[in-house]
Amino acid sequence: MTRKMVNFVGLSSVLIAVSGVAGPGVAPAWAGAPKRPAIFPAPVLIDLGSAQFRLGTSAVLVVAGGTDPDTVARVRNVLRSAGVAEITMAKRVPSSPDRLHVVVGTGDAAVVREALAASHASIDDHAEGYTIASIARGDSGVVTLAGHDADGLFHAVQTFGQLAARGDIPALVIQDHPAMPIRGTIEGFYGAPWSMADRAKHLDFLATVKANTYVYSPKDDPYARDRWREAYPAATLASLKALAGTARRNHIDFVYAVSPGPSVCFSDPADITAMERKFDAMRAIGVGSFYVALDDIEYTKWNCEKDKAAFGPSGAEAAGVAQARLLNAVQASLSAKDPAARPLIMVPTEYYDAKETPYKAALRKHLDPRIVVQWTGTDVVPPAISIPDARAATKAFGRKTLLWDNYPVNDYAQTTGRLLLAPYIRREAGLSGELTGILSNPMNQEVPSRVAVTGVAAFGWNDTGYDAERTWHAAARALAGGDEGATGALLTFFDTQHMAPTFGSQPWQDQAPRLKAMLDHVREAIADGDDIARQTALAELGRYAAGFAAAPDIIRSGTVDAGFAAQSRPWLDAMQLWGRALQLTVAGLEAVDRDSPAAVGYFADAKRRAAEAAAVQSIPGATRFDGPIKIADGVLDRFVVDAPTLMTVPQRGEPEAR
Repeated sequence: MTRKMVNFVGLSSVLIAVSGVAGPGVAPAWAGAPKRPAIFPAPVLIDLGSAQFRLGTSAVLVVAGGTDPDTVARVRNVLRSAGVAEITMAKRVPSSPDRLHVVVGTGDAAVVREALAASHASIDDHAEGYTIASIARGDSGVVTLAGHDADGLFHAVQTFGQLAARGDIPALVIQDHPAMPIRGTIEGFYGAPWSMADRAKHLDFLATVKANTYVYSPKDDPYARDRWREAYPAATLASLKALAGTARRNHIDFVYAVSPGPSVCFSDPADITAMERKFDAMRAIGVGSFYVALDDIEYTKWNCEKDKAAFGPSGAEAAGVAQARLLNAVQASLSAKDPAARPLIMVPTEYYDAKETPYKAALRKHLDPRIVVQWTGTDVVPPAISIPDARAATKAFGRKTLLWDNYPVNDYAQTTGRLLLAPYIRREAGLSGELTGILSNPMNQEVPSRVAVTGVAAFGWNDTGYDAERTWHAAARALAGGDEGATGALLTFFDTQHMAPTFGSQPWQDQAPRLKAMLDHVREAIADGDDIARQTALAELGRYAAGFAAAPDIIRSGTVDAGFAAQSRPWLDAMQLWGRALQLTVAGLEAVDRDSPAAVGYFADAKRRAAEAAAVQSIPGATRFDGPIKIADGVLDRFVVDAPTLMTVPQRGEPEAR
């Protein structure tokens, strides 16, 4: 599969390994009973039939009138990537098709309704919903991709990509729709912003996980923050226009955010006009959704004397009133220029917790009810978010909030030297009833961010059916293009970056749980086991250490997304050194077990390699805080230090040849 196809199909390669069915170009083993496909995000309903059929090498497309040509092109790409070489067009499905027929369109088209009726299926009637119905007919089968709307049809194509990667299609009906209306990411971190190329790739990725929103809000864009009143240079505006076009093709709502808080004069009509002018310029390049960020600013002082005259002395309550007046004026302007526009989104100055305050009370009282309010949970980086937490936020802000989830963002001091690659957990199933959606604030490293964002998007799509561990594995398989060895290497690497810090001293996810369990087992076998148990544990650790040391080269070999390897470079470098330190440590323990004096040399070499690994630095300027790279810290480094003390080390000698 080419890299282009992997990017398009996204998670479809997951099905190859999960189901055990051969991939494109390989004739699948025919099984009597169809297998329930693994789809990510998890659909609302899969009704599995008793038959199945092979895709074959020839297919016919039956496309309803008015279907987006780009969506049809994506269906063609799915088929080609699954080994279908010949694709023709027809207006209807024959009674006994001699090859695969794929019906594509929305539920208001007669040809789609007829195909659904033949499959005893009905259209999903939710916004962004879709139905996929497949039946065995004649010598092949018919697959119907039916969207409730154009967005739903686009999502159906993403699921079809996962089904087609199996090589054969089970008879089934999938009815599916998102639990939350807003799902995606907000590029809202400090430090080096993403490049336009990274943003475009991120939009392509978001489509594969059925996200629908991307907020452009980089803190380091001067024309969105410090110089927000000024027009963008022509070249930057052209790049943003191209990005907005990529978003449209991916059915992603591109939301442009301005951050005027450090300098805005809330009561000055000129500043309202400046903001309207900024949004008008974005509307002219195809952006239709807007956002005003008022986070990380002071409300203990005004930026202008006019505000003091208009709202009185500065303070929390006065700030809430002033902000509401500005935002209401902007919302009125947006509605007047485009009555169908999505509501304005804002992030307040008090964006975390749900405690009653004068500021929140002022917003609740004065802010236009149409305006969407973002909230980061019980803290800036919350360890968990529950249904009662979200209900408290609804009460505090006077509306259901849009969760700004500060995971996996790594722009604060506690994340120095870290990638955050643990699964997305500790958000309570059922939050879809209490939130308008979830936006993840990702890392400065775009491709590694996809690991967590896959989970965020899957949770937003179906929070009650979300399986964190399986989705985490699916994210690894997608990055690995379905390759089993590369997937395993990625999961080993992810484990070294499992720790998720908060703004406090206690992390909300532990570091390296898989490695820690293995090392704890070795410690126990040495302390309490017999000779066989100890030697078996050391042999198992030796095999793991070899895989650990080899994982970086596997990740860099070309199978895994090249951007992941490039953006993770110092972490992979450090992991390789730590892997060698672990191998030397195992060699030392095995030498002790043989009563060999070579153990001293092995442990000394392990210590030197560990020091080299601990000295590897992050890429200068890539993140807000530069510093030494952390690899399974608190787990692997402790074991390397402790190993010489676990058994009595014989007198010093020369290391054995290995």
